Amino acid sequence: MILIVYDGACPFCNAYVRLLRLKAQIGEVELLNARDADARIAHYQKQGFDLDQGMLVVLGDVVHSGADAMQVLASCSTPSAWFNRFNAWIFASRFRCRLLYPLLRAGRRIALLILGVPLIHKNHH
Repeated sequence: MILIVYDGACPFCNAYVRLLRLKAQIGEVELLNARDADARIAHYQKQGFDLDQGMLVVLGDVVHSGADAMQVLASCSTPSAWFNRFNAWIFASRFRCRLLYPLLRAGRRIALLILGVPLIHKNHH
């Protein structure tokens, strides 16, 4: 099973997790909105993960965050659609992930600002 923790209030994050198609051998995929009142959100935050700095991908007991999470998802995606092929090509490279992820995070912050949505940590304190 794979757990993807993402910002459900971010239109880009929502579109990304909805468009992404993962390989069947990954098994069940659970999407968890980081703004939900779910005990796992507090658990990951207590472990030091800042959900405003990046999404999480949890495979078994291993938690990947930010650019690393994107790289894991790229490696697990199917080549069945143009989006997945593009995603796999862009994020398969650790260099491209590290280069592009801060830009994606900035785009998320700008979108939330325009929409008048507070950051996640402001909702949970």
